[in-house]
Amino acid sequence: MHRAALFAVLAFLALTALSPRPAAAGAEPYTLNPGDTLFVSVWREEELQRELVVLPDGTISFPLTGSVDVDGLTVGQVEQTLAGKLNRYIPGAVVTVTVMSASGYRIYVLGAVNQPGEYQVPRRISVMQALSLAGGLTPFAGEDSIHVLRRDANGTTAIPFEYSEVKRGRDLESDIELQSGDTVVVAGQSLF
Repeated sequence: MHRAALFAVLAFLALTALSPRPAAAGAEPYTLNPGDTLFVSVWREEELQRELVVLPDGTISFPLTGSVDVDGLTVGQVEQTLAGKLNRYIPGAVVTVTVMSASGYRIYVLGAVNQPGEYQVPRRISVMQALSLAGGLTPFAGEDSIHVLRRDANGTTAIPFEYSEVKRGRDLESDIELQSGDTVVVAGQSLF
């Protein structure tokens, strides 16, 4: 009997660990990126069910709505946008959008790390997590010569990251969540 109880507890723990967790308090909802795969359906309209990939220009094309810019929008915003565009053809349309694959969330790690490159990850990650994915810093990395390059409509911004402070448990707010397209650059130490 103890084996069955132990098995039930282990099964419960495994299911709990695999189940999606609600967003942490203060966490921003996922915003769509080019390359993400969506499933869009309209309630009671079987002809209006499609799997779509967000195109490189940030748009999707859906029947009766045409091309819709979804880059940077949340799932809820896309549902509202599509419902609004469909309303003239289907009054009160209920649209459901599901992210099938978050393939569009990509970050880049360059410089004095063990495995520099492009990383496609299924969820948002922090600078420390990105450095971990890249195999950590090389012995010649400048711990306090790390910047996150972020591009937006106004140009590129360099955000400093103090690795040595974060690893000591200080300045933890500088371990920011990366946005899709961010590049973490780790400069090498000056030998002179």
